[in-house]
Amino acid sequence: MLSNKEAQIPNNLLSFAQKSPNLSAGIICANHDSSMESAKKSVELNLIEPIFIGDKNAINEKADKINWDISSYNIINSSTDIEAATIGAELAKDNKIKIMIKGNLHTDILMKTYLKKDFGLIEGKRLSHIWHMTINKDDKPLFITDGALNVAPRLDVKMHILKNVINFANQIDIMKPRVAILSGTEDPIESMPSSIEAKELMERATKENINAYVHGPLAFDNAVSPDAAAIKNISNEVAGKADILLVPNLETGNSLSKIMVYFMGACAAGFIVGGKVPVVVTSRADSSASRIASIAAAVIATQ
Repeated sequence: MLSNKEAQIPNNLLSFAQKSPNLSAGIICANHDSSMESAKKSVELNLIEPIFIGDKNAINEKADKINWDISSYNIINSSTDIEAATIGAELAKDNKIKIMIKGNLHTDILMKTYLKKDFGLIEGKRLSHIWHMTINKDDKPLFITDGALNVAPRLDVKMHILKNVINFANQIDIMKPRVAILSGTEDPIESMPSSIEAKELMERATKENINAYVHGPLAFDNAVSPDAAAIKNISNEVAGKADILLVPNLETGNSLSKIMVYFMGACAAGFIVGGKVPVVVTSRADSSASRIASIAAAVIATQ
């Protein structure tokens, strides 16, 4: 059942990212094989100008391993993960980097540092994670949010998640995206709290005149399949043609994205937005294509 398809970097991300070439990027704890490999390819694609943070000797060893001469780049030595994350946050605070890329450290260490008030990286918004999902390199993307950061977001947090993903969709020329607020049903019922909250979120989005088609609750099939929506007599601007799936909790979003990766060979570009600089927080199991696509998406998020 697992797919043997190799993930492909989507052309839309590369073309939009290359409008802001060679963006300064801090790679936190860069002494990591896949992080160095994706950084090298991202440099070759003119996406980033890297600043390496971490154990300087180990970073040079990893670069030598892949025959990459990094002598012209800035390498900032650090002895611990927390120190490396702190250096990255300081660089972001001082406008010396425009994106942060997670290397060989735990996401919670990086994000706890990012959230410290001393660095002023949160600007009145809520951080959220976006998956930009594609199967083939010329596909129109399907967005899934939030599948990696906010575990069980409250309604007010979901409004931030909604606004963050709409803003990114606009940055890749989807000017009025169709947002499906997922639940297990298309009808709000008391026994399924996520369906009630989906209706409330839709009503709030309408009240705030958000520039998107927002509808909920919708079950997954009704959100993405025109046939399923038609069979159930669901007719609105979102049903069967969603651009964005706003999920009720992290488990749902994480599962959907991983199903697409492992069963369909999707390229999952994942990144965190809502702060001063976007953050790439790829998993150790992510493909090279997903890592590079994630970097490209983060570059776009700065535009």
